[in-house]
Amino acid sequence: MTELANADKYPFTIRPLSNADGGGFLIEYPDLPGCHSDGETPEEAIANGRDAVHSYLASCRKHGDPIPKPSSPAGSSGQFRLRMPKSLHARLVARAESEGVSLNMLVVAAAAQSLGQREAATPRKKSRA
Repeated sequence: MTELANADKYPFTIRPLSNADGGGFLIEYPDLPGCHSDGETPEEAIANGRDAVHSYLASCRKHGDPIPKPSSPAGSSGQFRLRMPKSLHARLVARAESEGVSLNMLVVAAAAQSLGQREAATPRKKSRA
């Protein structure tokens, strides 16, 4: 499997941007310095981020730079099973279909958006410089 085929294996963070920063959502890839993108919605940011990762890896390959390996948090497989009421499942499936994305992508984007909103609302500690 090539590095380009592994693009979806790179972890990312996604957070809302303030109106002063143009709004929408920012996606960043900690394993790929300087690799980030944005979008009006979390789903668009993820799609644009995937393109940014492909470009980043292609540039590394073109210039002979080492290609960073995707990290994975210790003890985290990136998968879990979730049970929910049938009515919620049906609503999520309908929403995913209306947005033209998979149910998995919709739920991942919703979780990322929720975490980003919580992080934006939580005051950050000032570093001691």
